Amino acid sequence: MKALMIQGTGSNVGKSMLVAGLCRALVRRGLRVRPFKPQNMSNNAAVTADGGEIGRAQALQALACGVPAHTDMNPVLLKPETEVGAQVIVQGKRLTSVAAREYAALKPRLMADVLDSFARLKAEADIVLVEGAGSPAEVNLRKGDIANMGFAAAADVPVILGGDIDRGGVIAQLVGTHAVLSDSDRSLIKGFIINKFRGDPRLFDAGLQEIVTRTGWRNIGVAPWFDEAAQLPAEDALDITGGGDGVVKIAVPVLSRIANFDDLDPLKLDPSVTLVMVRAGAAIPGDADLVILPGTKSTIGDLAFLRAQGWDIDIAAHVRRGGRVLGICGGYQMLGKAIHDPEGIEGHAGTVDGLGLLDVETVMQGDKRLAAVSGRDLHHNTPVSGYEIHIGRTTGSDTARPWLEIAGRPEGAMRQNAQVAGCYIHGLFGSDAFRAAYLAGLGAPASGQHYAETVETTLDHLAEHLEQHLDIDALLDIAR
Repeated sequence: MKALMIQGTGSNVGKSMLVAGLCRALVRRGLRVRPFKPQNMSNNAAVTADGGEIGRAQALQALACGVPAHTDMNPVLLKPETEVGAQVIVQGKRLTSVAAREYAALKPRLMADVLDSFARLKAEADIVLVEGAGSPAEVNLRKGDIANMGFAAAADVPVILGGDIDRGGVIAQLVGTHAVLSDSDRSLIKGFIINKFRGDPRLFDAGLQEIVTRTGWRNIGVAPWFDEAAQLPAEDALDITGGGDGVVKIAVPVLSRIANFDDLDPLKLDPSVTLVMVRAGAAIPGDADLVILPGTKSTIGDLAFLRAQGWDIDIAAHVRRGGRVLGICGGYQMLGKAIHDPEGIEGHAGTVDGLGLLDVETVMQGDKRLAAVSGRDLHHNTPVSGYEIHIGRTTGSDTARPWLEIAGRPEGAMRQNAQVAGCYIHGLFGSDAFRAAYLAGLGAPASGQHYAETVETTLDHLAEHLEQHLDIDALLDIAR
């Protein structure tokens, strides 16, 4: 039973994609594979089969392994709530909320949970592929580390270091990391991968030799840029991109604490859709057919952020022009008349006015609902599936017009003319029949897009891509 860890020279160098592709490649070789990330920081979470939550990237990696997502695959998940604080999820359940400096004192207590989860995964697999977080070069964070070298040393897992040549300076990334690590940490790194290469990789042969000479690490290969990566769910909000040239224009304000934005992935890939991600400082397009208010880790804080951008004015004008609005989870809460937070769960206790586009009100409560769900769309009688991951309960007269039925109960609310609607269910647009029917109501022709099949095919292509360009046999030799 082996393990191998993929770390990176920095954030967003492609660690998650490398692990997902390697998971699928090794599964195609007949191995039992499990993904693992000791600590992740992301507001894009997935609900697991055992009723907890983990980072969306680990859920994608589980899919690549052909197994259900489990909380052991990401035992510590940090969900940023403010600029200086985050909610701490341990083995799928909320432990506490802490400021960044307080988390440093908490980390040593979490190593036992991390190693406990890792041991269970290792017991059921031929190999566990571990993903690091950020960079081991952040040696100022080494004390108490559970995400990179601290974990690798505690679990005795060899490391492969990935560098991103697309951002430039990849020789300095790798050689510089070698230079700042301690001797003991440096000895854990057994090889390196150059990721996101554009052009003829033979032109970098001298660069590879320079890295080998200066570090003594084994060259595992050069992975060219993988264009199809955009068809896989994004983990980081910075990676959310719009695009398309479909007949239906959907605008999405990018909230400061946007969460569970995998709702948008099926829409981005649907040929009937033009998806516009509206960044801070930009106006919501006046010709949008639909505005989606997405989920958020901080409904009250992001409602203030939305107003600071003037998006509340844009949305009101959009509704006056006859445009449609859909709120999902935190976006649904914003659409109501008021949000009450009597316990100060999101900050200061009190009540704030909502956008007033639905006759509902939300009361924030401490208990979080986490569940995979299925049901049907009451308008088109199409099957839907997704998940709930939220705090708060929403009531009001518009909930008497639910537009979904989930597990036999009504869900959501809408205006009498159905122009404005909201619900707590994430992942609806991943259901092909529902997405087609919903977009048809906006004037879109049937696209025939099969989202789940697209993701599976892309994972296969990613595995083939890495098999072609990396020395997979060498990785298996290095694993222990």
